[in-house]
Amino acid sequence: MTEVKGASIDRTLSHPPKGLVAALLYGPDQGLVRERAETLIKSVVPNLKDPFLIADLDDGALASDPARLADEAAAISMLGGRRVVRVRGAGNNLAKLFERFLDAPSGDALVVVEGGDLAKSGALPKVFLEAENAAAIACYADTARDLPDVVRETLKAEGLTIAPDALADAVSRLGSDRGVTRRELEKLALYARGQKQVTLDDVRAVMGDEAEARTEEALDAAGRGDLKALDLALERLWLAGLSPVAIVRMALSHFQRLALVKSEMEKGEPADAALRKLRPPVHFMRQSAFKMQVSAWTGERLLEACDMLLETEALTKTTAVPAETVTARALFNIAALARSKR
Repeated sequence: MTEVKGASIDRTLSHPPKGLVAALLYGPDQGLVRERAETLIKSVVPNLKDPFLIADLDDGALASDPARLADEAAAISMLGGRRVVRVRGAGNNLAKLFERFLDAPSGDALVVVEGGDLAKSGALPKVFLEAENAAAIACYADTARDLPDVVRETLKAEGLTIAPDALADAVSRLGSDRGVTRRELEKLALYARGQKQVTLDDVRAVMGDEAEARTEEALDAAGRGDLKALDLALERLWLAGLSPVAIVRMALSHFQRLALVKSEMEKGEPADAALRKLRPPVHFMRQSAFKMQVSAWTGERLLEACDMLLETEALTKTTAVPAETVTARALFNIAALARSKR
């Protein structure tokens, strides 16, 4: 065994090959690391809380007592059955320990190692990649292509289907961490219990922050100069009782990020490369709208919009004019700036 990828991952996790002594699950999606580790453990020990068949260790325990790895792997269960040694939070500092263990493993326990966000070239992954009796599985965040399948399969297990518009909306709110995705989908399935299909209203009632999504609708409308859409989005925000100051601050962040990407592009950076530099990143479902806004504005106009929003935040706190009115005026003025470029 070496690196396990693609379709082989599910097969390896549910039916680990004979001769597999240890597996390393690692990468930036720690929710997926835990999920895959537990799937692998359940292939040997169905009950994750069985104290007789599972030894639960962490990086610190092995760093302070390296001999414990071999001791736990060699231990025999009083009730019979193959044991699992689970190691959480493993880092590159344990590379030498696992190299020695894999060279001369003791006992027949399956060692399941959950690593952090380690580079493939890091010391610990390298040990597992080079050992014939071990496997390494990198865990990355779900992509736009993977997420619909994750949503459909999770809901199907609960006897539910999901409407196309509801699926698109759910996908737009998920993807950064598999653990978070699973928890959100569990809440959604519980909310829709007794129904046959999950609807768009169900998704919006349960998942994520609807107020934030509505604010983004308003900001995108302002950014592309769509006065009608902006008017409707603002009306919904006022009905939802969202703070005008919060909207102005989100707007300022939005137009500052547009200005940063525009500045990089004016230096010769391709749009996609400039977009990837943003932190936090733009959600993949909003990237197309974001790039369209960048193209529609000049750098000078974006800075003008930012100045306008800074003044607006001060006005919402220091004048007797209703904050909703001041905020709406600023966003409509920004939308007018976007239209004047045409």
